[in-house]
Amino acid sequence: MRATHTQFDIRAIQASWQAFDEMAHLRPIQNEKDYDRMVALMNSLLDAVGDSEDHPLDGLLNLVGDMVSKYEQEHHAIEAAAPNDALRFLMEARGLKQEDLAAVVPQSNLSAILAGKRKISATLAGKLGKFFGISPAVFVPI
Repeated sequence: MRATHTQFDIRAIQASWQAFDEMAHLRPIQNEKDYDRMVALMNSLLDAVGDSEDHPLDGLLNLVGDMVSKYEQEHHAIEAAAPNDALRFLMEARGLKQEDLAAVVPQSNLSAILAGKRKISATLAGKLGKFFGISPAVFVPI
Protein backbone atom coordinates (compact mmCIF):
# COMPACT_ATOMS: atom_id res chain seq x y z
CA MET A 1 0.00 0.00 0.00
CA ARG A 2 1.39 3.34 -0.99
CA ALA A 3 1.04 6.41 1.23
CA THR A 4 -0.66 9.37 -0.37
CA HIS A 5 1.21 12.64 -0.40
CA THR A 6 -0.77 15.83 -0.35
CA GLN A 7 0.62 18.59 -2.50
CA PHE A 8 0.76 22.07 -1.00
CA ASP A 9 1.26 25.36 -2.81
CA ILE A 10 4.11 26.48 -0.58
CA ARG A 11 4.48 29.85 -2.35
CA ALA A 12 0.83 30.67 -1.74
CA ILE A 13 1.14 29.52 1.87
CA GLN A 14 4.26 31.66 2.32
CA ALA A 15 2.58 34.77 0.96
CA SER A 16 -0.50 34.24 3.11
CA TRP A 17 1.59 33.39 6.15
CA GLN A 18 3.74 36.51 5.88
CA ALA A 19 0.67 38.74 5.81
CA PHE A 20 -0.97 36.83 8.67
CA ASP A 21 2.26 36.68 10.70
CA GLU A 22 2.66 40.45 10.60
CA MET A 23 -0.73 40.80 12.28
CA ALA A 24 -0.93 37.83 14.64
CA HIS A 25 2.67 36.68 15.20
CA LEU A 26 1.41 33.16 15.93
CA ARG A 27 4.15 31.25 17.73
CA PRO A 28 4.44 28.73 20.57
CA ILE A 29 4.04 30.52 23.90
CA GLN A 30 7.42 30.77 25.60
CA ASN A 31 6.87 33.45 28.26
CA GLU A 32 4.27 35.71 29.88
CA LYS A 33 4.56 38.34 27.13
CA ASP A 34 3.75 35.69 24.49
CA TYR A 35 0.94 34.41 26.73
CA ASP A 36 -0.61 37.86 27.11
CA ARG A 37 -0.48 38.38 23.33
CA MET A 38 -2.10 35.01 22.62
CA VAL A 39 -4.83 35.61 25.23
CA ALA A 40 -5.57 38.97 23.57
CA LEU A 41 -5.74 37.24 20.17
CA MET A 42 -7.96 34.50 21.59
CA ASN A 43 -10.34 37.07 23.11
CA SER A 44 -10.55 38.96 19.82
CA LEU A 45 -11.29 35.70 18.02
CA LEU A 46 -13.93 34.79 20.60
CA ASP A 47 -15.61 38.16 20.02
CA ALA A 48 -15.65 37.53 16.26
CA VAL A 49 -16.49 33.81 16.23
CA GLY A 50 -18.90 33.63 19.16
CA ASP A 51 -20.58 30.22 19.27
CA SER A 52 -20.45 29.65 15.52
CA GLU A 53 -18.55 26.47 14.68
CA ASP A 54 -19.05 27.35 11.01
CA HIS A 55 -17.23 30.69 11.31
CA PRO A 56 -14.17 30.87 9.02
CA LEU A 57 -11.95 31.70 12.02
CA ASP A 58 -13.18 28.84 14.23
CA GLY A 59 -10.15 26.66 13.38
CA LEU A 60 -7.77 29.47 14.29
CA LEU A 61 -9.66 30.05 17.55
CA ASN A 62 -9.30 26.34 18.40
CA LEU A 63 -5.57 26.43 17.64
CA VAL A 64 -4.94 29.56 19.72
CA GLY A 65 -7.17 28.23 22.52
CA ASP A 66 -5.18 24.99 22.62
CA MET A 67 -1.90 26.93 22.81
CA VAL A 68 -3.18 29.11 25.66
CA SER A 69 -4.61 26.10 27.50
CA LYS A 70 -1.35 24.16 27.23
CA TYR A 71 0.67 27.11 28.56
CA GLU A 72 -1.79 27.65 31.42
CA GLN A 73 -1.64 23.98 32.40
CA GLU A 74 2.15 24.11 32.50
CA HIS A 75 2.61 27.54 34.12
CA HIS A 76 -0.62 28.62 35.81
CA ALA A 77 -1.98 25.34 37.18
CA ILE A 78 -4.34 25.77 40.08
CA GLU A 79 -4.47 22.95 42.55
CA ALA A 80 -7.89 21.76 43.56
CA ALA A 81 -9.12 23.16 46.85
CA ALA A 82 -10.30 20.98 49.68
CA PRO A 83 -14.12 20.79 49.65
CA ASN A 84 -14.47 22.73 52.92
CA ASP A 85 -12.14 25.47 51.59
CA ALA A 86 -14.17 25.68 48.38
CA LEU A 87 -17.35 26.02 50.43
CA ARG A 88 -15.79 28.71 52.62
CA PHE A 89 -14.60 30.60 49.54
CA LEU A 90 -18.05 30.49 47.92
CA MET A 91 -19.71 31.68 51.10
CA GLU A 92 -17.25 34.57 51.48
CA ALA A 93 -17.42 35.51 47.80
CA ARG A 94 -21.22 35.73 48.00
CA GLY A 95 -21.31 37.38 51.41
CA LEU A 96 -23.16 34.44 52.99
CA LYS A 97 -23.25 33.53 56.66
CA GLN A 98 -23.75 30.02 58.01
CA GLU A 99 -27.43 30.73 58.74
CA ASP A 100 -27.94 31.56 55.03
CA LEU A 101 -27.34 27.87 54.27
CA ALA A 102 -29.69 26.60 57.00
CA ALA A 103 -32.16 25.22 54.45
CA VAL A 104 -29.36 23.14 52.91
CA VAL A 105 -27.32 21.98 55.91
CA PRO A 106 -27.86 22.32 59.69
CA GLN A 107 -25.59 24.97 61.20
CA SER A 108 -23.87 22.52 63.57
CA ASN A 109 -22.95 20.27 60.63
CA LEU A 110 -21.83 23.27 58.58
CA SER A 111 -19.55 24.46 61.39
CA ALA A 112 -17.95 21.01 61.59
CA ILE A 113 -17.51 20.90 57.79
CA LEU A 114 -15.90 24.34 57.66
CA ALA A 115 -13.58 23.36 60.52
CA GLY A 116 -12.54 20.23 58.60
CA LYS A 117 -13.99 17.92 61.28
CA ARG A 118 -16.73 16.53 59.06
CA LYS A 119 -16.75 15.50 55.41
CA ILE A 120 -19.32 16.59 52.84
CA SER A 121 -21.51 13.65 51.87
CA ALA A 122 -22.44 12.98 48.25
CA THR A 123 -26.03 13.99 49.02
CA LEU A 124 -24.93 17.25 50.61
CA ALA A 125 -22.52 17.90 47.71
CA GLY A 126 -25.52 17.66 45.37
CA LYS A 127 -27.54 20.08 47.51
CA LEU A 128 -24.63 22.55 47.75
CA GLY A 129 -24.01 22.32 44.01
CA LYS A 130 -27.65 23.15 43.36
CA PHE A 131 -27.63 25.97 45.94
CA PHE A 132 -24.53 27.62 44.46
CA GLY A 133 -25.37 26.77 40.84
CA ILE A 134 -22.13 24.85 40.29
CA SER A 135 -21.00 21.26 39.84
CA PRO A 136 -21.33 19.15 42.99
CA ALA A 137 -17.86 17.78 42.14
CA VAL A 138 -16.40 20.93 43.72
CA PHE A 139 -17.45 19.53 47.08
CA VAL A 140 -16.11 16.01 46.56
CA PRO A 141 -12.53 15.32 47.67
CA ILE A 142 -10.09 14.30 44.96
